[in-house]
Amino acid sequence: MIWRGRRYREMAESMWEHIDERVAELMDEGLPRAEAEFRARKEFGNMTLMEQRSREVWQWPRMESVWADVRLALRRLGNAPGFAATALLTLAIGIGANTAVFSVVNTVLVKPLAYPKAEQLVALRLDAPGAAGLADFSSGLRLSSSMYFTFAEQNRTFETVGIWGRNTANVTGVARPEEVHAISVSDGVLETLDVPAAVGRWLSHEDQDPHRAGPVMLSYGYWQRRFGGDRGVIGRTIQVDAQTREIVGVMPRGFRMVDGDFDLLVPMALDRNKQILAGFGNRGIARMKPGVTLAQANADVARMIPIWMDSWTNEPGTNPHWYEVWRITPHLVSLKQDVIGNVGSVLWVVMATIGVVMLIACTNVANLLLVRAEARQMELSIRAALGAGRWRIARELLVESVLLGLAGGVLAVGVAYGGLRLLLAMGPTNLPRLQEISLDGWSLGFAFVLAVMAGLFLGSIPVLRYARGAGAVMVSSGGGRTASVSRERHRARNGLVVAQVAMSLVLLVSAALMIRTFAHLRNVDPGFVDAEHVETMRIAIPELMVKDPAMVARVQNDIVDTLAGIPGVRSVGFASAAPMEGIEPNWNLIFKEGQANQTDDHPPMRLFNYVSPQYFRTMGTRVIAGRDYTWADIHGPDLNVILSESLARELWGSPQAAIGKRIREFHPWHEVVGVVADVHENGIDQPPPPTVYWPARGGDYKGDDAIDFARAVTFVVRSDRAGREDFTNELERAVWRVNANLPVASVRTLGEIYDQSLARTSFTLTMLAIAGSMALVLGVIGIYGVVSYGVSQRRREVGIRLALGAPRGEVRWMFVRSALVLTGIGVAIGLGGAAGLTQLMKSLLFGVSPMDPVTFVSIPLVLVACAVLASYLPARRAARVDPMEALRSE
Repeated sequence: MIWRGRRYREMAESMWEHIDERVAELMDEGLPRAEAEFRARKEFGNMTLMEQRSREVWQWPRMESVWADVRLALRRLGNAPGFAATALLTLAIGIGANTAVFSVVNTVLVKPLAYPKAEQLVALRLDAPGAAGLADFSSGLRLSSSMYFTFAEQNRTFETVGIWGRNTANVTGVARPEEVHAISVSDGVLETLDVPAAVGRWLSHEDQDPHRAGPVMLSYGYWQRRFGGDRGVIGRTIQVDAQTREIVGVMPRGFRMVDGDFDLLVPMALDRNKQILAGFGNRGIARMKPGVTLAQANADVARMIPIWMDSWTNEPGTNPHWYEVWRITPHLVSLKQDVIGNVGSVLWVVMATIGVVMLIACTNVANLLLVRAEARQMELSIRAALGAGRWRIARELLVESVLLGLAGGVLAVGVAYGGLRLLLAMGPTNLPRLQEISLDGWSLGFAFVLAVMAGLFLGSIPVLRYARGAGAVMVSSGGGRTASVSRERHRARNGLVVAQVAMSLVLLVSAALMIRTFAHLRNVDPGFVDAEHVETMRIAIPELMVKDPAMVARVQNDIVDTLAGIPGVRSVGFASAAPMEGIEPNWNLIFKEGQANQTDDHPPMRLFNYVSPQYFRTMGTRVIAGRDYTWADIHGPDLNVILSESLARELWGSPQAAIGKRIREFHPWHEVVGVVADVHENGIDQPPPPTVYWPARGGDYKGDDAIDFARAVTFVVRSDRAGREDFTNELERAVWRVNANLPVASVRTLGEIYDQSLARTSFTLTMLAIAGSMALVLGVIGIYGVVSYGVSQRRREVGIRLALGAPRGEVRWMFVRSALVLTGIGVAIGLGGAAGLTQLMKSLLFGVSPMDPVTFVSIPLVLVACAVLASYLPARRAARVDPMEALRSE
């Protein structure tokens, strides 16, 4: 490989020495030198052939033949920089976009969770079809603490079982007061996930003592942010909700509690002797024993549900089997499926659409390669006539296309990196496993395979068209430049254009349906107005900080008064949760006066919210009948309640009829004093749940003597200054003037919360719009390219037609008509493909049918109009041809 040139020279010199020796011998025999040289070379044979055969001893003929094709392809691409740049850019965008989306799909949907033996992990979920109304604001029935004890003690299929729940905690004594994301975990949760601590230890069984403040663990991010990664933090104490807790461990980088980030892990510290049947607010997790199937685990949980009802009660004298009417059944799913949720349908649709764009890009480049192959047909014919076989010609064409694909793949890595950053910025904020998404080895491997496949696809079309009959091309074409171009020569390119139009139509229909979906969602009345001018913030007052409930109410009232005094503030209120905020809802049964006894009737579940006076005014929620709350309703002896419009209509037929009626949750009756407009609590695409708005106090709803005001609430402030940093700082200072230890969390506008609820639809819309736009541009370019190339090839024909008196308008129409035929065929095929794809998108649509007639009529018309425009420009150029000039140039 290194000294071959010297070896070849030495070998040639040795051969010539043999010839010289023979010449000398013949001259000694009396022959003249010229005749002696002639006879010597004749005896020796073809010198060039001998040298070639001798060189092959040190060569790999096949490899070097391929390498020669590679060098030839590189020279050809270098001689056509415009073609090379266009093809490479097209392929880089197509491969890069697909690689970026594949990275997301692979991480979210394909890769196993980052836990040991993750296939054994299951989420303990329950269905309660008999608990009517529960599905309006919940994805199912969660576990009560008594269920956890029953499942942990009585199961036959699990190695470990645990429950956990999200909440917030106030951390003080470390810099400024801060509300952090905390997760309460029972015994068994960390053992189930089986991820060791990076520093320190796990929370142990002994740490679950309900009679003392247990220790805490830190997330890796909080450890770095608050303590600078100091390993000496183990053993130190911090104040969490006014309790002193020891730090015993730090979880490793990237660890997430199933699908949630956190700052602190705290022990749930359940007292087994104080548990009741109710309290369905915990998320369950378990690790199945080896060999156990999901069906067996479901059957095991179904067996334990009656045991649970036999083992616990709500209060003395109540029927523990009352929950049989709920028809509680297990619905265990793999933990991975629980994490992914319904985001999988979005990602697969995005992957499919970007894949279609890749196909359209490939067809465009294939059309360019067909043009190059047509320009080389004389060369290919001569090579075939000189003995080059089909495979030899096909290999050269494939080498050029594969080189294009590989070069495009290299450039695509940079495009994929940028595209991935864009995807993560645009993607839904609840996209699972977001921190794990990156360009890893699988992504690079996917890009390589896609590049090779694209290269083979690109090369296969000109190979099938020209390598099979290269030897006959020169004859069939008449051997001259003046031969008119037959339809056969355009069939492959026309077929590619039809495919482009069909795929473009599919993407444009999908994008149009998402645009109409988004428009319908934006037109839905959310139940509040002018959300950009409403600032929200979350404030929690722990019991150890302020023990007296009356003092909690005073602190909240003082915060309202202080916030109301800020310049530009129009109104202030608070509630246990703002719409679409993602706070776990409160819910239970309610009974209207005159309804049958609780033991005889089982009305549906109702969503509960606890609100202050001025809350509805601040949110812009209309009071339809009656009145809003006053502070007398909060602090006075009267028991009043406000209902949503849908609940009032359901119970009494109309909002006005509900005023003055009474409902109860348990013992005391509450008079309905107001009815407000329905609010989409769970997102615009979900129906507004019937809601009970209790005044912001809780104890008397259960008949207790003590009043227990809501401690964790969301304050809402209406102001034209909402969303500005200086206004946010003023809000925080106002809260700290009331209590300097109260952290202010989740400060954002209601408009941001609203937009976040539309994130999935917005993400899908954006991706489909980008894909559809790219497809439309590429399709128009394809049509323009075919017609323009046809004009250049039929220049002589056009000249003859014009010379014979053909009107120029007829010449224009001839080319436009051919483009419309191709477009019409592509539209017909695309409509069938679009009908199939939109059925798969049904779950993503809102307010529009998958077979929406407006979309299925307007999009083909748009494509046809674009085809007319794309074909008219080259057709007009053809009609301006000077007949004499065209014939003379031929």
